[in-house]
Amino acid sequence: MSRYHEIKHRVATTFQRHVGNPILVRLPAQPILETTGRKSGEPRRTPIGGRRVGRSFWIVSEFGEKSQYVRNIQADPRVRVRLKGRWHTGTARLLHEDDARARLKTLPTVNSAAVRAIGTNLLTIRVDLDD
Repeated sequence: MSRYHEIKHRVATTFQRHVGNPILVRLPAQPILETTGRKSGEPRRTPIGGRRVGRSFWIVSEFGEKSQYVRNIQADPRVRVRLKGRWHTGTARLLHEDDARARLKTLPTVNSAAVRAIGTNLLTIRVDLDD
């Protein structure tokens, strides 16, 4: 990763961790991804943007495998997703072969614009929902 991308990653994740995420996780309509912490074993909740299509929920991670929630998925792909206030269980799959930029065009506009603006290593994730 270039020095520029490393700085961009640190600034964005620091803002998300300390400002954005604590606010967004409290909003009832905000989609939330819950993973299991790979070290702690504790639930980790991350506000996300994405879209449900049938029995799948699609997300694009802006920092790919550097994102903490992606690392948690690699350790344990069983997740929960909160959509419209209701929790759904499922299995997350990292789709390296998917065109993440094209995928963003199918997801909510505001979040997709933010992911494109700050992202340095886009990665598509599909959560196959159990219900």
